[in-house]
Amino acid sequence: MSREGVTPQSEDFSAWYNELVVQAQLVDRGPVRGTMVIRPYGYRVWELLQADLDRRIKDAGHDNACFPMFIPESYLKREAEHVEGFSPELAVVTIAGGKELEEPLVVRPTSETVIGEYMAKWIDSHRDLPLLLNQWANVVRWEMRPRMFLRTTEFLWQEGHTAHADEDDAMRETMWALDAYAAVARELAAIPVVAGEKTPGERFAGAVRTYTIEGMMRDGRALQSGTSHYLGTNFAKAFEIQYQDEAGRLTLAHTTSWGMSTRMIGGVIMTHGDDKGLVLPPRLAPYQVVIVPIGRKEQGEQAAAEARRLGAAIKSMGIRVHVDDNRPQLSPGFKFNEWEMRGVPVRIELGKRDIEGGVATVVRRLPTVEGQGKEQIPLEKVPEVLPGILSDFQAFLLARAETFREERTAEVDAWDAFGAQVAGGWARAFHCGRAACEDEIKAETAATPRVIAADAPEETGSCVRCGEPSAYGKRVIFGKAY
Repeated sequence: MSREGVTPQSEDFSAWYNELVVQAQLVDRGPVRGTMVIRPYGYRVWELLQADLDRRIKDAGHDNACFPMFIPESYLKREAEHVEGFSPELAVVTIAGGKELEEPLVVRPTSETVIGEYMAKWIDSHRDLPLLLNQWANVVRWEMRPRMFLRTTEFLWQEGHTAHADEDDAMRETMWALDAYAAVARELAAIPVVAGEKTPGERFAGAVRTYTIEGMMRDGRALQSGTSHYLGTNFAKAFEIQYQDEAGRLTLAHTTSWGMSTRMIGGVIMTHGDDKGLVLPPRLAPYQVVIVPIGRKEQGEQAAAEARRLGAAIKSMGIRVHVDDNRPQLSPGFKFNEWEMRGVPVRIELGKRDIEGGVATVVRRLPTVEGQGKEQIPLEKVPEVLPGILSDFQAFLLARAETFREERTAEVDAWDAFGAQVAGGWARAFHCGRAACEDEIKAETAATPRVIAADAPEETGSCVRCGEPSAYGKRVIFGKAY
């Protein structure tokens, strides 16, 4: 790891992010432009998120499956709006085995089409519904301006695809997925997302309604962190996904799709990180605690032995702990800086004086209370107090991010004030709903409608840009976005 640190956020947030993901050993750049190699430390963050979300998906009755990554081009063309929306991002294979293919193959950008093909085969009767599928996979969307985790040509995600007898059941599924994503964001990532519906101009290609969770990053921009789509019967018509109802009539199924990706890791980085590096919520930290023994020769060996004993006791509490005892060539100060850069929630320093005093020096990555960043705790008490320290730190990060978002969000009714507000935060404004008006707002301010918050109060007014009556019965959150 470099000793140079990273560019301060206030100086250049983009440079800070790009340097940090490499310095913290989360990723490396892939051999093809826009691709990434997720290093073990970064992949462990994904595994922790994946395990929690996979449990929720299975507990709700879904089954995991695996579909091909190569999709016949003709499949995408069956749903016109879908193919039009994805065309600029498609990677297409035209030659394989040294021969030109009779039909080009699209490298999976999303799987509505191929899964729709098989839903049509597997569904015959109302007894086959609902069909609840999920897939953990990689997808490819050709990016012109890539950024690690946020927008890469290839990334990891899960995609849920379900078929239902009617709109009501499909909408319940759509909202279940949205709620599950919001819970993962808040409970694991400590990101206080706003959940709600997208405007028509921001909908997923081919969807009837699109729902999103939006988080505010520390530069005031929005990050779409998970989406859930009610597809109506659009894909059912295109792929003949139909079932025989109880009266014997052939009826089109209603389908949904929903997904969360490795973009969430980018959200964690930009929601909590600081000029010293990552700040990881304990529930997503590969190492929740790192113990650094201090000393040379005999003193160092004694400290390392005590660190290993303490590490075993901490591990028995179900805490992910790492003892940094096998790099004698590195100074304790270097290790302290490295683990700060890598965002470990709690560091324990253990030297001769600590051992003689029967204590350990416990250092939080951020002080949860003024002045409470570093304290000495009796050695025998450390394993039993750590769960509380980690729980408090998780709650602190969520509350801090929520306060930051509220301070950067304001109601705006005048166009003159709109640009200034979205320059570094979110504006809650009335909107007429016209696509042309959305385009004008984006062209003049680079802001887009992020979400119509589900918990926003009912109210009407005049569009902040054109003055026409508002279309949604609520204010819309606008902001610049990743």
